[in-house]
Amino acid sequence: MIIGSHVQMKAPDYLLGAVREALSYGANALMLYTGAPQNTKRVDTSVMKIEEAHRLMRENGLDASRLIVHAPYIINPANSVKPEVGELAVSFLSMDAQRTAQIGAKYLVLHPGSYTTTDITTGIQTAIAHLNEACIPDGVTVCLETMAGKGSEIGYRFEQIAEILDGLKQSDRYGVCLDTCHIHDAGYDLSDFDAVLDEFDRIIGLSRLHVIHLNDSRNIRGAAKDRHANIGDGMIGYETLCRIAHHPRIAHIPKILETPYIDGKAPYKEEIEHILKKAE
Repeated sequence: MIIGSHVQMKAPDYLLGAVREALSYGANALMLYTGAPQNTKRVDTSVMKIEEAHRLMRENGLDASRLIVHAPYIINPANSVKPEVGELAVSFLSMDAQRTAQIGAKYLVLHPGSYTTTDITTGIQTAIAHLNEACIPDGVTVCLETMAGKGSEIGYRFEQIAEILDGLKQSDRYGVCLDTCHIHDAGYDLSDFDAVLDEFDRIIGLSRLHVIHLNDSRNIRGAAKDRHANIGDGMIGYETLCRIAHHPRIAHIPKILETPYIDGKAPYKEEIEHILKKAE
């Protein structure tokens, strides 16, 4: 199984420290931000100990395709109300995609955005237009994340993700990240995950699925709230999430935990152990 978690990347060891943190959890995959998700302040990648990090990854059998970057929350390609927000989405996504390539990662996870005060059709078309302006380097795939449908979010139905992908000029540089908490909150029934995968395959295509966020949810199905819970502590449940984690149709896809800290401590080592121990 390819499984890991969100990890921190901070001074002085940056990427090397992030890989060490992931390995301390018994993970063979990891996800990180290349800078604070709430602002535009960024440290140059030249100081991030990239070569040392990749050496440590190779020594531990951690392939570069399992190093995943998450784009910052401030990128909102669906916003047509404030032109400066759209301009930032284009420029900052382009920069983060370059940084993803520079640190040797393949996948960049991106929230499709929120339409704010317009409507969902406008939001989807605006997202398409802004994504078509972004410069995504060779070797990087931007993975649109499935959302919960909170507020004015777009991308909470597979059809919406498919519409965005179909409208992109360089669609081959885009794929999908499926978040279990989000699609549960959007109304999908994860207790029949084969049916969910069949629907995804029919509408989008399983070949476009590159990353899975494995999270429980504090909410009932269809609540459209997006509140993550620890594995087994939420409304999706341990059994269902373990079936997803061990599912043979997605065995090749990295599963990333984004579950809440417990008493200020990361729960990922224990959660990964519990998931790996669970028999099919």
